[in-house]
Amino acid sequence: MAMKRHKPEEIVTKLRQVEVLVGQGAARVDAIRQVRITEQTYYRWRKQYGGMGADQLKELKRLKKENERLRKAVSDLTLDKLILAEAGRGKLLSPARRRACIDHVRTRFRLSERRACRVLGQHRSTQRKVPQGRSDEDQLVADMIELARQYGRYGYRRIAALLREAGWEVNDKRVERLWRREGLKVPTKQPKKGRLWLNDGSCVRLRPEHRNHVWSYDFVHCRTEDGKVFRTLNILDEHSRECLAIKVKCRLNSGDVIDALSDLFILRRVPSFIRSDNGPEFIAQAVQEWISAVGAKTAYIEPGSPWENGYCESFNARFRDELLNGEIFYSLREAQILIEQWRKHYNTKRPHSALGYRPPAPETIVPMDPRPVMH
Repeated sequence: MAMKRHKPEEIVTKLRQVEVLVGQGAARVDAIRQVRITEQTYYRWRKQYGGMGADQLKELKRLKKENERLRKAVSDLTLDKLILAEAGRGKLLSPARRRACIDHVRTRFRLSERRACRVLGQHRSTQRKVPQGRSDEDQLVADMIELARQYGRYGYRRIAALLREAGWEVNDKRVERLWRREGLKVPTKQPKKGRLWLNDGSCVRLRPEHRNHVWSYDFVHCRTEDGKVFRTLNILDEHSRECLAIKVKCRLNSGDVIDALSDLFILRRVPSFIRSDNGPEFIAQAVQEWISAVGAKTAYIEPGSPWENGYCESFNARFRDELLNGEIFYSLREAQILIEQWRKHYNTKRPHSALGYRPPAPETIVPMDPRPVMH
């Protein structure tokens, strides 16, 4: 038969009864037997509750409850810390990643869904409802990956512009979500690729106001695979951002500068200003006299201030990042062909952020069929 478990109030009452009986002259052993407990139990109770009144007993019970609550709170905080440590190995920026992390944490610590969602900040409806992609999402992702493979130095905004040009009705936000989900990004460095095996082989105050108002030009250096240096003369219309010409030779001097400008003046028109740095090919007397003779003006930047030629410097950076750093040129002729192909792509296809993600020369684009298959 199981013994009755006494409550603290009952224990204090029995201890008081024993004290009253002893005060009346009864032996302590007889008093203990009279309240129906053993002598060992009496002394154990007296050690724990001796001399305690009702108010003190209430305070003891309150302290026990408070202590239990604090222990539970510490335990909960410790568990929350473990959950956050387990989930903190990577950033949880999307509901999908939070959903996968919550499933992992629940398996790891045997938690309820409510507890895991509360700690990791995920709404339970979001956790339970797995989003269903649109019916055309697989095709969109395939086209996006194909464009990212073809133009490895483009970010998601330019890829979105190319998709819209191909007929997709998609905004940057959706492309960015799919871009991140597929793990696509623009690498800081990329290995160069070879084509040998292919068959196909105060100047800063001057702001451009219209086409042919301000042109700028500059040199860029590169090397072929065998180590030979060649130079490119890049000529740019600052207002339209169109690359007018890229002349590629092993050596370029002031005579080559005049030849390149002469061809452009014949095909187009003479600009109002030509901006450049103070390189010897640009400040040569023959170049200055010839430019003045055709009716244009020179606009030289301050020495050591390349930011004053910002349009051309920005173009040079894109030119080097998107082509020169990613190609292996086995000969000067191959460099001329590939650079001219890239120039045409830059003018007619490549979205330009300063132009609302349109190409610099959109009138040269041949209309495309809506949403072509890219893979």
